[in-house]
Amino acid sequence: MLRFLSKLRNLSFLLKERNNYQNSSTKAQQLTADLNKNIKLFRQVLGESSDVIIRQFKLARGGTSAALIFLDGLVDKKRIDEHVLHPLMVQSHTPLSGTLKKLKDSFIFIDDISELKDFGEIVSAVLEGKVVLLVDGFASTLVMDVRDWERRTVDEPDTEGAVRGPREGFTENIRTNIALLRRIIRDPDLTFYNLRLGEKTKKDITIAYIKGVAKDSLIEEVKYRLNKIKTDAILESGYVEQLIDDHPFSPFPTIANSEKPDKVAAKLLEGRAAILVDGTPFVLTVPMVFIESFQHPEDYYVHPYFGTFMRWIRYISFILSILSPAFFVALSTFDHELIPTPLLISIAAAREGTPFPVFLEALLMIIVFEILREASIRMPQSLGQAVNIVGALVIGQAAVSAGLIGPAMVIVISLTAVATFIVPPLIDVGTILRFVLLFGAGMLGLFGLTIILLEVLIHLASLKSFGVPYLSPLASPDTAKLKDVIIRAPLWSMPHTDTFRQNRRRGNKQ
Repeated sequence: MLRFLSKLRNLSFLLKERNNYQNSSTKAQQLTADLNKNIKLFRQVLGESSDVIIRQFKLARGGTSAALIFLDGLVDKKRIDEHVLHPLMVQSHTPLSGTLKKLKDSFIFIDDISELKDFGEIVSAVLEGKVVLLVDGFASTLVMDVRDWERRTVDEPDTEGAVRGPREGFTENIRTNIALLRRIIRDPDLTFYNLRLGEKTKKDITIAYIKGVAKDSLIEEVKYRLNKIKTDAILESGYVEQLIDDHPFSPFPTIANSEKPDKVAAKLLEGRAAILVDGTPFVLTVPMVFIESFQHPEDYYVHPYFGTFMRWIRYISFILSILSPAFFVALSTFDHELIPTPLLISIAAAREGTPFPVFLEALLMIIVFEILREASIRMPQSLGQAVNIVGALVIGQAAVSAGLIGPAMVIVISLTAVATFIVPPLIDVGTILRFVLLFGAGMLGLFGLTIILLEVLIHLASLKSFGVPYLSPLASPDTAKLKDVIIRAPLWSMPHTDTFRQNRRRGNKQ
């Protein structure tokens, strides 16, 4: 064992030394005034990859040699031809000064252009999809942003459907996502802070917040946690979520995510911060409270009575999704006297001849449901619907006909399955709680069920998200804060909508 640990330590030391050597060698390389040496240097660093394009040409009139370096598939070649190559090869003069300022100011028709000398920054710019211009006789380069690649258009998100409200959702392009937020919140205080994470992926991350609305301490905490991340790869916002989570071992989410710009914009207006990650349509928002999982943007687009009704439907659905199997098992196994006699006789008659106890029936049915749910998600959409139909009709009906499962259990599991999908943010934690509560009910009945529910409540009360209690504002003594929790109060009565309240008062006076 000690020998293995020693070898592992030596291996990690060698890998660290190799990375340090590679980084130091890259930093030691510098551009020179010789174009051919610079091109050779880029070939050494970027390798012989087929997507690395080095376009050599000569400037007009002076005949000075130059070269463009970029990655194929990440740039707009038409813009390069029209706004870079054509002006330089047809209209430009040889620069007379010791810098590339003349070319930058007079001949290149690109709005985002800068002059760089650091070789490491130049290589990073190429890998980001920017175009680098090398000119013979100059030890610096012009870096132009003409990035363009195939991207998904703004479309309605599949994970958050709505009857009323905007149909647009975030895309994988972070610039598009920033523009969607900017379209909704046209406030100069809306601020975007950029950084980059991942030693290998160098993923662009943006923190969005509204100055004066979001607390400075919250923004500083978000920046601190993100800057502390040291990892090779950030592939999706889920990586960031797990690396900055307050309670990584809790099944309850303490960082929210959404694909809807209007939902994220509403949270920004409440003083929260959003974290956008390039390459994913899911935007993170912090801090998060438990009640958020039951709120939906459409609640605020419809009449308050209907919005309140639908919110209560979500509350009831979540309770049914985690408690129905466990409650049925507890009553059937330990607490028969709580079931009305006619119903108890009916259940007993239906279960006559079934080979398994109620607990095992419920456990097997829940496992089968999770298998069908996972299959419908992972399979192609056309086949996924067929799997749902086969699972719901054929397997359930066949199991009852064969006498393996009682009809009452099929009803309970079906109700659980439907209720599970009404609160999407809590599907994962609901699955875990369903199994835990089922085992508690199977061992101790309603007493075991009560003990586990109390443990869950204590756990929820102990959670915080970026310093905010997870159960707020439920635990707050201020009843005004419950206007958007128990019910969905009218917009004009909410604390953050003073304009609505004032307009309504003026209308009543008139």
